[in-house]
Amino acid sequence: MNIEQLKKEVIEYSKQIGIDKIGFTTADMFEELKQRLVTQQELGYQSGFEESDIEKRVNPIKLLPKASSIISIALAYPSKMKNAPRSTKEDRRGIFCRASWGKDYHDVLRDRLTKLEAFIKEKLPEAQMKSMVDTGELSDRAVAERAGIGWSGKNCSIITPEFGSYVYLGEMITNIPFPPDQPIENQCGSCTKCLDICPTGALVQGGQLDSTKCIAFLTQTKGFLPEQYRTKIGNRIYGCDTCQTICPINKGKDFHFHEEMEPDPEIAKPKLKPLLTISNREFKEKFGHISGSWRGKKPLQRNAILALAHYKDKTALEDLVQVMHKDPRPVIRGTAAWAIGKIGDITMEPELRKALEKEQDDEVKQEIEKGLSFLAEKAGI
Repeated sequence: MNIEQLKKEVIEYSKQIGIDKIGFTTADMFEELKQRLVTQQELGYQSGFEESDIEKRVNPIKLLPKASSIISIALAYPSKMKNAPRSTKEDRRGIFCRASWGKDYHDVLRDRLTKLEAFIKEKLPEAQMKSMVDTGELSDRAVAERAGIGWSGKNCSIITPEFGSYVYLGEMITNIPFPPDQPIENQCGSCTKCLDICPTGALVQGGQLDSTKCIAFLTQTKGFLPEQYRTKIGNRIYGCDTCQTICPINKGKDFHFHEEMEPDPEIAKPKLKPLLTISNREFKEKFGHISGSWRGKKPLQRNAILALAHYKDKTALEDLVQVMHKDPRPVIRGTAAWAIGKIGDITMEPELRKALEKEQDDEVKQEIEKGLSFLAEKAGI
């Protein structure tokens, strides 16, 4: 079969099934990426969520022995929420990052890739294919960059000329030798806005991220959040968009092409207080379909407590006291105690002292002590 013609047909079909951009590249080794990953590993900049075997991340033949090319796809997601609810003094709200609005993007992209595989198989029954989204071995960004989807920005996102960096990425390795597309020239120029604004300094330099400092990563951890980052979280429940929203290329970019990506405002910007006591069943029913739920409710509840502290929300004190006294999880009890202190109502001192008397966990005790020291500072003691 004429591979050039098949490529044209694949591109045409991709548009019909709601793929916003498609690119093709070779299955050659990602040599430059290998060096970067080794450096990241040596510096301790990895999050721990990625594939640990670097060879699998950079060598497509390790994943599909007869690999000849890779198809990269991108789907644009919305950057603005219609009818976004406002946070009020009585009902403060948190926020999920844009990549967690709507249906879990892993499911959305897998659906498109499965359809693409079926189309290619129909045209070429002997075709071999292996598709992946985000959690696969390959680096979605490295593939997309080489396939001409966009360039790798200083904020470590793929930036497309059409949709900015508000795109989900996925790829398919295949034994079909599709002619490769040309990469796009990097257009970041001398701009450093994303580096300058990063709340935790996680963007070490253009294109290099210390994942362990990145708020997007920190919001997904399950333990106590390191003290120096707690006041940086703001009202973020999951993820962080700061290095995207500041990007000049993203200005005015807002696409609503896919119904399943549209956010439910009450889920994407949830009220914080109800999150503190939500049951597992309620959590699964309300948040189970979004990508931000993958780590379970505990990290999101911890982040909601930090957000209430950020707002200094005195209307939440009763809820926080209940959580501090009754929640079985040390991280949640301790974070609640810290937040009570941060909110700074000195009438809460007896509650903190009562919690300290009965607390058995040493880490939680330390957090209660911190809460008490905040109140003492407030009282000028």
